[in-house]
Amino acid sequence: MIYLFTGDDTKNKFINYERFLKSVSKDTEVFSVNRNNFSEGEIESFYSGSGLFFTKCIVVFSNILEREDERDFILKKLELFASSSNSFVFLEGKLNKPVLDAFNKLQTKLNVKQKEVNKDTVVVNIFELPKAKKERFDNFLLANAFANKDKLNMWIYFRQAVDLGVMMEELTGVLFWKIKDIILKKNFSKYSEAKLKDTANKLAYLLPEARREGKDAEVVFEQFLLEVI
Repeated sequence: MIYLFTGDDTKNKFINYERFLKSVSKDTEVFSVNRNNFSEGEIESFYSGSGLFFTKCIVVFSNILEREDERDFILKKLELFASSSNSFVFLEGKLNKPVLDAFNKLQTKLNVKQKEVNKDTVVVNIFELPKAKKERFDNFLLANAFANKDKLNMWIYFRQAVDLGVMMEELTGVLFWKIKDIILKKNFSKYSEAKLKDTANKLAYLLPEARREGKDAEVVFEQFLLEVI
């Protein structure tokens, strides 16, 4: 089966994605694939059959459809994913029309065949913000969530910023400023001074090192945010 969670309403998208994961049996293996660990060979093994240590699994792709090479490979394999005994979940930002059409056409084609057994093979979930709410992202939301040690909202604001096209340098810049501001005000109720200085030092070199090593800056920064609290 295929499950797609897409759109720029990051909060509702994430809530529904989390609800889906909670509905999955605890015995089911869940594998995560992003742009740093994408492997065509490994993905082919997921849709071609069961693994050595599990009978069924769920493969979660995170923002994998943004790059042309990975996107082309995935779109060519969609029907194989849908017919596999394993499930494939795509957690994406706002997709362009041709990509979204590929999922919708497959959904229409396959789900008609599945009506006899009352089971959908492709489930497309689109979460869009109302046009009136589509405005420039407030980078300080991310910084304030860090200051409050609010991990969930910090991640949600990060994904919202990415969906709205905010540059990684803008986000690291405002976060670096916030850390320095906390240190200057000696507000160490949430973090120790040593922790803040260490975080600021890592943040200063995070994106340059990621790009120098050929890693995806967005993925590296997202991982940093998930681990820093």
